[in-house]
Amino acid sequence: MGRMFGTDGVRGIANKELTASLAYNLGKAGAYVLTNGTHKPKILVGMDTRVSGHMLESALVAGILSVGAEAVCLGVVPTPAIAHLTRKYGADAGVVISASHNPVEYNGIKFFDGQGYKLSDELEDKIQMLIESNFEGVPCPIGEGIGRRIIEEGTALKDYINYAVSTVDTDLKGMKIALDCANGAAYKAAVEGFKELGAEIYPINNKPNGININKKCGSTHPEDLMKFVVDNGCDLGLAFDGDADRCLAVDEKGNLVNGDFIMAICGKHMKEQGKLDRNTVVVTVMSNMGLFIAMDKEEIDLVKTKVGDRYVLEEMLKEGYKIGGEQSGHIIFLEHNTTGDGLVTALQLSAIVKKSGEKLSELTSIMRELPQVLVNAKIPNDKKKIYIEDKEIAEEIEKIEEKMNGKGRVLIRPSGTEPLVRVMLEGEDQEEIDVIAHNLAKLIEEKAAIPLK
Repeated sequence: MGRMFGTDGVRGIANKELTASLAYNLGKAGAYVLTNGTHKPKILVGMDTRVSGHMLESALVAGILSVGAEAVCLGVVPTPAIAHLTRKYGADAGVVISASHNPVEYNGIKFFDGQGYKLSDELEDKIQMLIESNFEGVPCPIGEGIGRRIIEEGTALKDYINYAVSTVDTDLKGMKIALDCANGAAYKAAVEGFKELGAEIYPINNKPNGININKKCGSTHPEDLMKFVVDNGCDLGLAFDGDADRCLAVDEKGNLVNGDFIMAICGKHMKEQGKLDRNTVVVTVMSNMGLFIAMDKEEIDLVKTKVGDRYVLEEMLKEGYKIGGEQSGHIIFLEHNTTGDGLVTALQLSAIVKKSGEKLSELTSIMRELPQVLVNAKIPNDKKKIYIEDKEIAEEIEKIEEKMNGKGRVLIRPSGTEPLVRVMLEGEDQEEIDVIAHNLAKLIEEKAAIPLK
């Protein structure tokens, strides 16, 4: 059997790949591994608005209870709420049933440890090994040893909203803000949080019916929000994904403001406030070169990691950095939460707009996004390292980067699943980098086609 856990928990089409029996097994194994035989451990369970959530929750909870743990069901709450409340309530672990930004037919199960952090690969492997060993050595309590299910809907969400609101030090009175809730877990949390701070809010896609989550809305489809902000004269718009752990913005002119821009604005603000520990923002290799140029001007250091918010967090914890994230709007404010938090990101950005007295479009002028071209080079799986190993390709990449003179770059990423490498170029001239990227991809394909001697 291959690895069950992906970059963000176990995910698949609900009732086909992610079945009720797999959810039961994950609940049972996860509860056992994460609670270390604690007497009557407590595990928080939250979910997004998908129709398959109830089926998977019932099975997952049954698994948790079967090893004598207590399952505290919080209903529909954002993923970051579970990370925060696990710590606040002193729970032993937390679980979220969500497939984040994926379409409705998908669902997922991801765990947090007692400190509110996503699990290490080692812990995930332990959970999988336990399932594969058919729960060898796992006790099966009876009578009073069986766990109880407790329902805590309402109070938990309120506690999370109060915490998110407490992360900003200004009200938002006088601001007109559009919120695209993606018909997902932000539909109450975002609306109530912004109301509490006195903003005049215009919510859209905040009527989940179980099947409309992420459907042509939210952070993966911000087109409607971009139009809505302009049509309604809003100061800005904010778009969440299905489980509200990411957030993108739209300025008053209807332009999309991605995670790179948000990190640039927040990083600069934190530096001015003396809160940017070690004067550093953590980003992934996919962040636009424009962000590097902008932060260089502000004398802020950037540290790069592999793609994935878990790698960003790892680096932040290791070195004591306070802000990091991805272009997709997954932004971690470590002072406030242990995972990407869409509501906290939305509130932080709105508070900076309010306090600065500037429009969001003026704040985004800190950075100019460099044009980007992505070309796929189709090559056999066993040749995916050719761009490192072949001298001619390596020299060509070096030549291109010299020509760009710090105003662009080449990034090559082998696909994890398909027989191809992705050739990405950034530079100042769209047409020029388009030609260079296609030529480089062609060279990689040609060299990969030459049989080994």
